Formats: sequence, structure tokens, C-alpha cells
Amino acid sequence: MATVRDLYEILGLPRDASSDDIRKAYRKLAREYHPDVNADPAAEERFKEVAAAYEILSDRDKRARYDAYGSSGGMDSPFGDISDLFEAFFGTGTFGRRRSGPRRTRTQHGEDVFAEVTLGFKEAAFGVHRDIEVGRMQACDPCGGSGAAPGTTPQRCHTCGGSGQVQDVRRSMFGTVMTAHPCPTCDGTGEEIASPCERCDGRGRVAERASVPVEIPAGVSDAMELRIGGAGHAGRSGGPPGDLYLSVRVRDDEVFERHGQDVFAVLEVSMVHAALGAEVEVETLDDLERVQVEPGTQSGTTVRLRGKGIPNLGRRGRGDLFLTIQVQTPRDMQREERRLLEQFASVRGESTGRRSAAKGALRRPGPTSA
Repeated sequence: MATVRDLYEILGLPRDASSDDIRKAYRKLAREYHPDVNADPAAEERFKEVAAAYEILSDRDKRARYDAYGSSGGMDSPFGDISDLFEAFFGTGTFGRRRSGPRRTRTQHGEDVFAEVTLGFKEAAFGVHRDIEVGRMQACDPCGGSGAAPGTTPQRCHTCGGSGQVQDVRRSMFGTVMTAHPCPTCDGTGEEIASPCERCDGRGRVAERASVPVEIPAGVSDAMELRIGGAGHAGRSGGPPGDLYLSVRVRDDEVFERHGQDVFAVLEVSMVHAALGAEVEVETLDDLERVQVEPGTQSGTTVRLRGKGIPNLGRRGRGDLFLTIQVQTPRDMQREERRLLEQFASVRGESTGRRSAAKGALRRPGPTSA
């Protein structure tokens, strides 16, 4: 008997996984094993297994039936593979295709394409246009995507006689089981190509490099995934194309740090400006902004500039910019500067120098600024 893996195990999930968990696990594994990004021959079979498990577990009714009657782990099965298990419970084969009833159409939806784009900090904040280079299957021009040589058309399949199915009878612990499988010659379409197109060898599609124009919206963040509809592989025999899933990577900035839609930075001011107050000009994400430093400002004081953060993705409004003030103590002072500071200390009754007995005050640390 064959061993059929548990569908939850295939996706690496517990049996109480949520629908969102199932979708995230599928996307992660699809990006890892999709033939477009993984050249390992075993990756394609793993991808098909992942897609087949997702086909069942993403459907509420099918999942309920599987939970009630399916495997709870690896199990000895009278069925040959995971497709036979699906048929026994759901009347479908791999990817949910019916194994009985009308034959398949040759028209098939194109597969998705996965790519990555790296953005600068401000590009992610305000959006940018990028032309993304991808490798994808495109419809063959000479045959128009039919796979048949120009001037010819597909013929009735000689193996299944045009039905698109072949029957298989096997004995199992449940008795005699008769199943109908898609014809291996025509892949269940009932048609075969007697004179294949020379350019695409009858596949109807050819691999090409393509440049996809993408308008990346303002407010995207690192690790976000964008979907560009219709930019994936061309469909078969005139079927609709797949989509392009673009994984966003955002480079760190030397000055700004992002938390959600808010931006944080450190504003260094001189001891004199902190003590006496000043209007300081600083560069924000947009342009130069004047910031008022109040007299007696201490290190760690936070100034908030409303609406100077990251734009909200897909809606109006922006986050804020938070500036944490850091007071700079002067070094390498000139003689006159040091004399004036000593005079200032004397006026305040504060002793100076290494041998001075200046008194320090301790206090309990307060909350750390964000």
C-alpha cells in the first residue's frame, strides 16, 4: 500500500490552522518551490503537492470533509497517490479537476510569477515607477498559442477517442475501485497535436524575458507583497494570464527609522541652543522644516512634527515625524570659550575641574522615548 501524507503536514500547519494561516503557508511554499524560481527537478513535484493540499484546505466544505474522513497523518492507503485520495473523498483529482464528466478544455489559466524589488527609504514612502524584469511564458506568435503548426488544427486523440479520459480498475480493501483518469496523451482535452508548431514544439508558449511596468504605491513597507494582475505566465490555448507577485524589500536609511507609518530620528543641538532656545532648521522626508527648541531643553526631549511621516497606503493621511533631541557638549574649546564657561559656572555657584567636588543628583529613570 502507498503512503499518503497529511495535507496539514504538507503545508507545515497544525490541524486548527486558520484560513489566513493556510493562505500564508501556501504563498511561502509556492515562492520556494515554484519552477520559475527553483530549478531543482523535485521542486515541481513538491509545488504540485503544495498546490493540491491548498486546493482542499482553502475550501471550507472540502476541508470539513477531509477533517471528518481524511488522514490525520501519514497513513497506509489503498490509493496510489494524493490525487486518488482526493478523488475518493471529493470526486476530484489534483488541483480539484473532475475525473469524471465532461472532458477538459485545452484553455488553461496561466501560472503566477514571483519576483522581488528593492526600494530606497523615500521611494517606499512616496511611491515610484519601476520596470521589473521577469522570465515568463508568453503565447507563441506563429501558432497563436494553439501549439499546432500554422495552417493545421489539433486532432481527435487516438488514445481516448476524444473523450479525454481513460478508465482504471484496481482492487483494494474496499473492493473493486474503478476510476477515470485524464488521458495521458492529451491531458484530458480529447485533442492531440499531430503537426506541432516548430517554434514552441506544440506547447503553445515560449519562454521570454519581459519588462513589466509597475507603479509602486506610496506607503509600502519591507516584506510587503504586491499583486500585479495579468502580468504572470500566459494562459494555454487562449486562457487568461496569471499574476505577478512582487515582494518588496526596503533599504534602511542613514537618518530615519520607520515604525508603522511614523518616522523617528535624532536631532543634535548645541548646548547653547538647548539652554537658551533656538529655531533649528532640519531636513525631513519632504523638505526643510523649522523646529523650535525651547529654552532649557534636555537630552531625550521629543519633538513631534505632525503629518511628516509615511503616507498611509491606499488612503489619505500620513504618520508623524518624532525627533529625539540630543544635546551636544562642546569639545576642544578655545581658551576664551573655556574662560566664559568657568565664569558662567562661578555665577551659578558650581565648581569645575577634575578636583572639584561637584554634587550630582540621581533620579529614577522614566519611560524610554519611542
